[in-house]
Amino acid sequence: MDHGDMPGMGGMPPPPSSSSSSSMNGTAGMHHKMMMHMTFFWGKNAEILFNGWPGTNTGMYVLALAIVFVLSFLIEWLSHCRVTKPGSFTVATGLLQTFLHALRVGLAYIVMLAVMSFNVGVLLVAVAGHTLGFFFFASKIFNKPAAVTGSDLPPMSC
Repeated sequence: MDHGDMPGMGGMPPPPSSSSSSSMNGTAGMHHKMMMHMTFFWGKNAEILFNGWPGTNTGMYVLALAIVFVLSFLIEWLSHCRVTKPGSFTVATGLLQTFLHALRVGLAYIVMLAVMSFNVGVLLVAVAGHTLGFFFFASKIFNKPAAVTGSDLPPMSC
């Protein structure tokens, strides 16, 4: 399509190619190839949450997996915990519930962003963290029949 015929686009040059843009910004000769995955892949060479982290370091990749697992586990704990007294209707209780809700949603978004790295290992540990968290905090195996049911927060809506 010729953009010269469109209103407001007359005389606009095409965007510079990657080789000409690297020579314009003074990085000629330095080629940083960034691999952005748009499909799931298996491997330790990934970027999870932060630019360049964990990179190619296996230890940092394992740390990233552990962090995603713990965050997923904590989301399940926050979804099923009771830290306030049932029937308490004070401002402090409302503020605590609001803080716990914000914390749970923030952690859920961080886990979602980690999974968006499209790394299969990250997806597996996120699911495993949620699964184990549900097993410990919501399944009938660990809940005593006389225990108070419910939590301080409503269920997360998708």
